[in-house]
Amino acid sequence: MKPVTCRLGGAGTLAAAIAFSAISLVHPMPASAAEDGSPNAPPMMDHAMPGHDQMQGMTPEQHRQHMLEMHGDHAMKAEAATPTMPGQDAFGTVQEIVRILEADPKTDWSKVRLRDLREHLIDMNEVTLKADAREEPVDGGLRIAVTGNGRTLAAIQRMIPAHAHELNQLNGWNAKAEPVADGVLLTVTSSDPGQVQHIQGLGFIGLLVSGSHHQRHHLAMAKGEFSHAH
Repeated sequence: MKPVTCRLGGAGTLAAAIAFSAISLVHPMPASAAEDGSPNAPPMMDHAMPGHDQMQGMTPEQHRQHMLEMHGDHAMKAEAATPTMPGQDAFGTVQEIVRILEADPKTDWSKVRLRDLREHLIDMNEVTLKADAREEPVDGGLRIAVTGNGRTLAAIQRMIPAHAHELNQLNGWNAKAEPVADGVLLTVTSSDPGQVQHIQGLGFIGLLVSGSHHQRHHLAMAKGEFSHAH
């Protein structure tokens, strides 16, 4: 009977080894369980991947968050590589207006005049950067001789009288523009001592940018509803 017993014992050992191997495949031994620090020890997963049933049970927001966690680094790198600056101020201004027009289903493209807006932006550049502005404090405010020649003079003659009209509607100011041989004489005053300091502190360039009418006028020009004569 001994040979039979040995054969049975060997079979039992083999079955146990097979069962242990199957369990190891289903539940891998953690790396910490490898006493000899062997590099072949299975690595631990930092984040368990949700199973199919778990994915099905997710809300749309949970699924979105999961996808962001999985692909966040790639998305951030792609977004960081996309430029946002237009590269030139006038270009960016026209680009913004075009987007507004294209987003408005009521835009009448037969009346759109982007060339008028471009000409006005050239005027703004000439007056802002090339005109000579000689400031002189006066009782109640400031007098400014805005002068230039060629394209700059033409821009001054278009822009400054129109801007004086807008300044008349701000803070109780009194603004007037008088033509002179090489430009325009702009005078801005107030009966309020606090506003007198305000006007003199702003100076030419501060007065030029005062008010929020520029943006509205740009859109109106593009739509063909308003223009400075060129």
